[in-house]
Amino acid sequence: MSYNFLVKDLNNNLTQKSIGTDKGLAKIGDGIVNLTYSVAKSIVLTRNSKNNKTIRTGVKVSKTILANSLKEADMKKFSKSRADAHDLADTVEALIAYIWFIKKMTIEDIINFLVGSLNGNLTVRSEEIQNATVAFRKLLIEIKKYLPES
Repeated sequence: MSYNFLVKDLNNNLTQKSIGTDKGLAKIGDGIVNLTYSVAKSIVLTRNSKNNKTIRTGVKVSKTILANSLKEADMKKFSKSRADAHDLADTVEALIAYIWFIKKMTIEDIINFLVGSLNGNLTVRSEEIQNATVAFRKLLIEIKKYLPES
């Protein structure tokens, strides 16, 4: 089933800010971001497990990780002016939801991209934050080609 009718109104006046500041997209994107990161982290932790134990984890991606990834991807222009970390995180979530809605990346594509971008020891929180920021920065750079230029 196609869900892109839910973003049809955005396509009438498609701009960076119309996508990045859409609260409904951000709410949907919140679920997509947390789901895809949780699965990707579970895959990486299981792959790196010393005793071949399957590890499943459900985690919320912090606003700090998302906000920093948006800044590092040089995509703050998609957010509202004078945005705080929460606003920047919402922008990342909205962008990822939009890309999913327009079928440029599936949930599986996003998971696989994050798995390929996650390195280091994800059991050490400081390392996880650093590595997750890099992974989401790379994801944002990847999806940027599907977004409007202004």
